[in-house]
Amino acid sequence: MVINAVGNPQAVALFGGTSEIGLAICAEFLAKGPARVILATLPGDPGLDAAIATMKDVGATSVEVVDFDALDTATHPDVVDRVWSGGDVDVAVVAFGLDGDAEELWQNQRKAVQVAGVNYTAAVSVGVLLADRMKAQGHGRIIAMSSVAGERVRRANFVYGSTKAGLDGFYLGLGEALREYGVRVLVIRPGQVRTRFSAHVEEAPLTVDKEYVARLAVSASDKGKDLVWAPGQFRYVMSALRHVPRPIFRKLPI
Repeated sequence: MVINAVGNPQAVALFGGTSEIGLAICAEFLAKGPARVILATLPGDPGLDAAIATMKDVGATSVEVVDFDALDTATHPDVVDRVWSGGDVDVAVVAFGLDGDAEELWQNQRKAVQVAGVNYTAAVSVGVLLADRMKAQGHGRIIAMSSVAGERVRRANFVYGSTKAGLDGFYLGLGEALREYGVRVLVIRPGQVRTRFSAHVEEAPLTVDKEYVARLAVSASDKGKDLVWAPGQFRYVMSALRHVPRPIFRKLPI
C-alpha cells in the first residue's frame, strides 16, 4: 500500500491510539479518502472502543488494534512489526504523551522518570523503528506531536517542557536523516489544545481546537513541511521569547 495518485495515504498508524489530537489527524486524512487505520495503544485503554467507532464513522476501511506500552521499549520492535503486518504504512502519527502536576514532577523522582520515559525515551524508540521501516519501503511520513513548551523551557513546567524539547530535537534531526530516502518528518508545535489532556489547566491565550491542529498537520504534511506551529502566531511569539535574556524571562508571567 502506498500513497495513492491523488496524494492520499492508504494506511495510517497512530501511536497513542486514543489521543484526541492523533485521532483528529487520522480523521482529517480520512476526509480526503478511505484508508486502513492502525491504533497502537495501551492495553485496556478505556477510550479504545470510542476511538475505533470514531475511525469507522469517518471512513476507515478497517481499524486494527495493536497493544503498545510506551514504557516497555523492549517490546517496541514487535509492536512495529505488527503495525506493518498488513503491508506498508504511509503515515505514522506519534501522539502519545504524559503530563502531571508541574510542581510535583520536579520533586518526585518516580513520576519525573515516568514522564521522561514516555515523552522522550519511548518517542525516540518508536522513531528509530519507524525510520527503519519507512527507509525499507522507500516512502512514508512521520508526524510527531511536540509542544511550544519545549521551544524554550519555562520554570512553570520544566520537566514536561524538557521532554518535549528532546522529542522536538530528535524528530527534526530524524527528518534530516531520512530526507534522502524519500521519507518526510513533520514536527508539530501546538500551544494549548482543548482536549482531556489540558482540561485541568486554565485556558491560555491562543488556545485552539484539536480539529484546527489536525487540519494544519495534514496540510503541512501534504506540502512536505518539516515544522509547523499551532496556531501559526506562536512562531512569532516564541521567536521573540527565545531572545529574552534569562533574568527577564524568569520574571515573565508565563
